[in-house]
Amino acid sequence: MVQFFVIHGIAESAWARPYSWARNNISDLGNAHCALQSDPEPRYICSPEHGLMNVSFVVLGVLLVVGAALTGGVLWRRSRAAVVARLLVASAGMGFVLAGLAPADVNENQHVLGALFIMAAGNIGLVVAGFGLGEQVPAPLRSGTSLLGVTAITAFGLFLSHHYLGLGMGGMERVAAFPLLFWALAVSVRGLTRWAGHMREAVPAERLSRAG
Repeated sequence: MVQFFVIHGIAESAWARPYSWARNNISDLGNAHCALQSDPEPRYICSPEHGLMNVSFVVLGVLLVVGAALTGGVLWRRSRAAVVARLLVASAGMGFVLAGLAPADVNENQHVLGALFIMAAGNIGLVVAGFGLGEQVPAPLRSGTSLLGVTAITAFGLFLSHHYLGLGMGGMERVAAFPLLFWALAVSVRGLTRWAGHMREAVPAERLSRAG
């Protein structure tokens, strides 16, 4: 997840005409051609590092899919809610892959489909994940997960209806898209911490068994 924000910064800093988090979509960084765009808001797009950004989208998507597949026993309950949440998060990952492979100015329909996977399926997945995360995950993180999902879904609706509440088009899109990424980073850290703890406990136990 960190790579996405690092590359986001690199790609936006390459713009000759300053990139704006308020006026520009995230997808603008991956547009393959320099052109004036009129929809949904007028803006000039020219992203020299669009290739790098699109690779980042794909990598992020693959990581989300792999994370959803491999964290079953570490983070999740054995429940339908957990299964549904993981499938929806994986769908969001596929959305990022699709967005990276089909820039908005190359194949708009596929790119929009990818965005729907991210901000619709992914954010619904966040809401459901609050009920599917296991007891080993701290209660504030479990309840905060559903709250993030509700916030992101609300922002997505406002973004689609062009109600930006002073944040601008790009700002509202980020409120709809970034909660999933922040959550994925938080649960990844939690999962790695638990895995490291199990490894530390396992090594002394193995040494004791050998000594015995």
